[in-house]
Amino acid sequence: MAITYCPLTGTGIAWNRKIKGGTTTFGVSGLLYNTNLIPYDRLTNSNWSQIRLDCVNGSLVGDEIATYHLIETSWKTWRVMFPNSSVVSTSTGFSRKYSQYPYGDYKSNNFNLLFPVSPIDERLPKKDRVLGLIQNKKAKIYTFNLFENGTILIVDQFEGLNLVVIGSKNKNFIAAFENVINGEMRTFTAIDERENIMQDDKGNKYNLFGLITEGVDEGEQLKSTTSFMGYWFSFGAFYADAEIYEGD
Repeated sequence: MAITYCPLTGTGIAWNRKIKGGTTTFGVSGLLYNTNLIPYDRLTNSNWSQIRLDCVNGSLVGDEIATYHLIETSWKTWRVMFPNSSVVSTSTGFSRKYSQYPYGDYKSNNFNLLFPVSPIDERLPKKDRVLGLIQNKKAKIYTFNLFENGTILIVDQFEGLNLVVIGSKNKNFIAAFENVINGEMRTFTAIDERENIMQDDKGNKYNLFGLITEGVDEGEQLKSTTSFMGYWFSFGAFYADAEIYEGD
């Protein structure tokens, strides 16, 4: 996999590096579109749109990229849930101040956009961090305001998908899965354990990646969705009329 991150749109996405029967690596082209990263693949030298998840220039134009489930959260939350995790070293051989944020108040200042963006969708503050779920080139948005009181679970539908979306504003995560295990839908409730965040009507307990860690179906896993965190303005610019979940 390749993890592509764009600090200007706040989008971190895990990409499958297998394209057109080959395995490639990606590089930063130096190009932006709507202030979003445009990577290129070294196999074909084609350019890809990070947020659109497709090739926009080169021999693979129109091809889509496959993604892996990636969770964006705080280190505090992560180390409680997964205390034995390995951590990527900052000893990269390059003299970089990796712990220093280089863009001043960019994360929180809704008026601070370094490059032009069009269109601007004013339904939410520009720098709200949201989860965007992408299906059939359409987007559905889930905001942290939905998850203010503990760990909250939402059952939803979008573009033919039956969804379970779970999040916690305090623990700084939102994750979305397809609601199907062994070919059947389940009824879920949120729980607040060290590792597990929800359980189903058969007593199975699930972690942050939708993996059943305890129960009769231990080892099974919910199918992940194509979804990732980002600043609201970026989803508004790339997905016209993105649907914003506003509750039942």
